[in-house]
Amino acid sequence: MSESVIITGAGSGIGRAAAVLFAAKGYSVIASGRRLAKLEETRELAEAGAGAIIPVAGDVGLADTAAELIAVAKANGSLTSLVNNAGIGWNYGVEHPGSMAALKDTSYEQWREVLRINLDSVFHLCHAALPLMLSQGHGSIVNIASGGGLRGMDDAHTYATAKAGVINLTRSLARAYGPKGIRANVVAPGFVDTDMVESVLESDMNPFADETLRFQVSPLGRPGTPEEIADTIYFMAITATYCNGSVLTVDGGSLA
Repeated sequence: MSESVIITGAGSGIGRAAAVLFAAKGYSVIASGRRLAKLEETRELAEAGAGAIIPVAGDVGLADTAAELIAVAKANGSLTSLVNNAGIGWNYGVEHPGSMAALKDTSYEQWREVLRINLDSVFHLCHAALPLMLSQGHGSIVNIASGGGLRGMDDAHTYATAKAGVINLTRSLARAYGPKGIRANVVAPGFVDTDMVESVLESDMNPFADETLRFQVSPLGRPGTPEEIADTIYFMAITATYCNGSVLTVDGGSLA
């Protein structure tokens, strides 16, 4: 039996980088994502680590998938941390026009689907994990939000709403379950170079291609890397034992 960590959205980007990092630190990582093939790629990248990757494919917007992930964690050992990273963003908006639009141009179906994946998934996993963590008397939850959850946005209104919901749900979890040994925190990335924003970075709208605009988007003048966010997730999940209800923005200074 070993210490387990559940990481959703582990087939690419931030989730993959986090899964590889936790495995390198010796944890058994229950890696969740929609596509098994992508999770297998993550597992292969982590083979040199002291821990292991256990791929579990499924839709985390469904309660059944959350229950399956917790069952795997129980079978594998104690659940040290839950990292709710799964979500959809700009690339999803390219494939589903209107899902990242202003409210007037967002259909009810688009509103529900973005909320289902970006917010309901956090509810399902936390709801399923809490009984196990409470029985252990310890655990940590790291929910991945966004700078878009901390301020208004010109478009992507559903996305911004979901991420703001993630932040206040996490703060509420911290107040309710901190006394029982369970910490809950948020990592709020800014613009990170992942598949989710690939369509932006490869288009004429890439803000970092302009020598002036790039410093307006981020004072560091560049997007973040998945590995930089993964380092922050590990810190909040494992190292930052007095952080509870914290929202750590990792955006190169965009919101400064």
